[in-house]
Amino acid sequence: MAATYAVSCSSRPFSLHCFGQKSASTTTQFPFSYRNFDPLVRSRRTPTLTICFVRADQKFDAVENNSSNNSTSSTTSTSSSTDDNNNNNYGPGGQGQDSSPPELIIPVVNRNSVVEEKMKRKKSERFTYLVAAIMSTFGITSMAIMAVYYRFSWQMEGGEIPYVEMFGTFALSVGAAVGMEYWARWAHEALWHASLWHMHESHHKPREGPFELNDVFAIINAVPAIALLNYGFFHKGIVPGLCFGAGLGITVFGMAYMFVHDGLVHKRFQVGPIANVPYLRRVAAAHQLHHTEKFNGVPYGLFLGPKEVEEVGGMEELEKEIQRRIKLYNNK
Repeated sequence: MAATYAVSCSSRPFSLHCFGQKSASTTTQFPFSYRNFDPLVRSRRTPTLTICFVRADQKFDAVENNSSNNSTSSTTSTSSSTDDNNNNNYGPGGQGQDSSPPELIIPVVNRNSVVEEKMKRKKSERFTYLVAAIMSTFGITSMAIMAVYYRFSWQMEGGEIPYVEMFGTFALSVGAAVGMEYWARWAHEALWHASLWHMHESHHKPREGPFELNDVFAIINAVPAIALLNYGFFHKGIVPGLCFGAGLGITVFGMAYMFVHDGLVHKRFQVGPIANVPYLRRVAAAHQLHHTEKFNGVPYGLFLGPKEVEEVGGMEELEKEIQRRIKLYNNK
């Protein structure tokens, strides 16, 4: 279908007429006069300007085509049934012939199937990481317990109990675990968000798969722990005892960091009742603020993150995040 528009230029109000279009209002008035064109109006021959536009009205054409096709189809069906009642619109070879035009098939994407597929993928990724976490946790924990037991039992074979060495070992294990929090806080800000951002950036983007490039830092921190544990296990004395304690403290911090950071905060695996511990909930909320960058990346630490947020005056945002996480946990 085509629509024609005629435009005439004269001293009367300018009108735009539409022909061939079924509409409630087909004329548009321009309420102004061309009085400045007096010489042109006084002339005997009135100049006119006609502009024609051809526009395809797809919606109206579709309606007309469907009406035409339907009428044609009904006419064909009527004449066919009149000529031969047994033919029943069958052509040569006994195959049915449809005179209606081909319909436009629009593929519909089922959002439920997309969501289900995404949930299955997430579940598979969490299961993969959970297996890795359990294997590493039980493996490292069992080796650490066995190493502590055999080390002191081996050193007490002579009948003398090395109290100083034992005290130094356990004291440094606690000190190393606390010191790792400050080390992680400094490295997070000075290294991971600076020169090593190309690796740590994977942790601030949507993860594709069960692992990310940022997991390499866990392996890097495990290397000195293994070295210290190995040296302290096979040697006697106060220095090897301190080294053994330092390696043990780094190991304990690494396991706690994995459960709180990877499990509780980023939900890479289920942590069970840990999510209901009030202080750990504050820790998780504080670390979530780090990913929002509301306070220029603060907090950079994990277990002392709420203290960092308090220092920058973000307690209100911290409480909002805590309430959001509680509501999300209760809705589950």
